[in-house]
Amino acid sequence: MRYLPHSAHERADMLSVIGAADIDALFSAVPKSALKSFDLGLPAHQPEFLVEAHMRALAGKNHAAGDGPFFVGAGAYRHHVPATVDHLIQRSEWLTAYTPYQPEISQGTLQMLFEFQTQVAKITGMDVANASLYDGSTGTAEAVLMARRLTRKNKIVLSGGLHPHYRDVVKSYLKDDPDLVCLSPSPEGQGDILQQIDGNTAAIVIQTPDFYGHLRDLKSAAEAAHAQGALLIVVVTEVVSLGLLEAPGALGADIVVAEGQSIGNALNFGGPYLGLMATRKEFIRQMPGRLCGETVDADGNRGFVLTLSTREQHIRREKATSNICTNSGLCALAFSIHMGLLGEAGFVRLARLNHFNAIKLADALEGVPGVEVLNKTFFNEMTMRTPQPAASLVERLARRGILAGVPVSRLLPADRSVDNLIILAATELTTDADIAALAAALTEELA
Repeated sequence: MRYLPHSAHERADMLSVIGAADIDALFSAVPKSALKSFDLGLPAHQPEFLVEAHMRALAGKNHAAGDGPFFVGAGAYRHHVPATVDHLIQRSEWLTAYTPYQPEISQGTLQMLFEFQTQVAKITGMDVANASLYDGSTGTAEAVLMARRLTRKNKIVLSGGLHPHYRDVVKSYLKDDPDLVCLSPSPEGQGDILQQIDGNTAAIVIQTPDFYGHLRDLKSAAEAAHAQGALLIVVVTEVVSLGLLEAPGALGADIVVAEGQSIGNALNFGGPYLGLMATRKEFIRQMPGRLCGETVDADGNRGFVLTLSTREQHIRREKATSNICTNSGLCALAFSIHMGLLGEAGFVRLARLNHFNAIKLADALEGVPGVEVLNKTFFNEMTMRTPQPAASLVERLARRGILAGVPVSRLLPADRSVDNLIILAATELTTDADIAALAAALTEELA
């Protein structure tokens, strides 16, 4: 849909209807101090075809993930999305489907969400999952609030391996609550989160694979948390890892939060993404968001409905869970279609291929003089230390057409100890030629 400016005559007609003499009268309620008093320096209006040409030129400056060797991860991953996914989600009955409050006309949407919940519960090893949250970071904050409601305790401990963006979102939700403990970054897998647990702890939050790529010991964490009456919240930013690693639910997790972008959802220059949440059956009434259930109608036919939560409960202030209203339904559909195409065997094969390519990447990096891979364990992502500042090194490699990862200093600018660290990811789309090009370019730049 195109939005074209109104003519002077059309603007005058609208002003006359509302009784405003001119544009200044329309905005008279805005304080003069808030009005601009300077020229923005924008170009004059142009014909539509010239604007389109200008925008194409700007877009042409982008270096997309498929334009060359690509090792960027840190919470958003490049995976193959089958063409079938995009074709199906663009069908009109899916693309325009909104909140399924009326089950009699929303059976398709409700069934899809029911299947989606089943898939999420299966891969996380939990009893029940909701019908999606906005993304992994806000999902983490929701899990923290849920843990406080369940335990009636306040202290929350965030692991030093939690993604910095996720940590910052939790801090925003809790408004820098003094009972929120954020541990120092742990790029080498170190950390003493278990020593932080006490009788006032509501939950500890551990990401695995963590921000730096390390795999964390969830079983020991669960035992230590449960011994003090606390919950274990597990965060997964790379959901493909659940095809190879043991499910968090089997290791004692109480709440699992994940970013579902890797399945069915392309990078899209930063979103929209998809938050996954799963928990134990006994915690179901404190889980935010929607829950779809299976039932039968008056004639005994199978049907689907929203269950356990009514719209009215969301106005109960502090006694209510969060109202996830316009949830990421289309992204959840893409996830569910892709997962259905993969099946269990395909999901496992995808995970194995990711790990196999990551092993090849780690071996190649170890062969570059001056480079140190910090990980003893990883899935498809790792952290390397270089003898030069990472940010400038990544920029130089980008000029060579190689997107070599994410400098940790970009996300932790105040911490000088991470200036020489780069996080790299390899997926099923990473080729041997990509890895060889990165190793060769690194060797030249560090010589």
